[in-house]
Amino acid sequence: MSKPKPTRQAPQEVDAYLAAQEDGFREALEQLRQIIRRVAPACTERVNYQIPIFRLKRDFVAMSAAKRHTGFHTMSKAIPILMKEELKAAGIWTSGTTLHIKPGGELPVALLEKVLRARLDEAEAS
Repeated sequence: MSKPKPTRQAPQEVDAYLAAQEDGFREALEQLRQIIRRVAPACTERVNYQIPIFRLKRDFVAMSAAKRHTGFHTMSKAIPILMKEELKAAGIWTSGTTLHIKPGGELPVALLEKVLRARLDEAEAS
């Protein structure tokens, strides 16, 4: 069996991933997906490594549902460090390149858009 191409566009895979999530997590992930699409409309989406991945020439960002949080994978070592205080003030904790967001509350849309714009800048520079 051949390996699927990483550039494939498969939003139905992301739809299925979201449909399988519990309430609270599903809504947060759907909102995060909308934010990603709004800030980076040219990205393709698919499920890889069992999580939704958004791609612009290469893997751009990803998202996931864990047991106690929603994960927003920036795929950037620098952004979580540079924005640590802003993220902490918004109730988001970091681990490596991942932002951990508690389910059930409002997503800090403006802050997540800022993270995505910084990630776009990184992607365009590389």
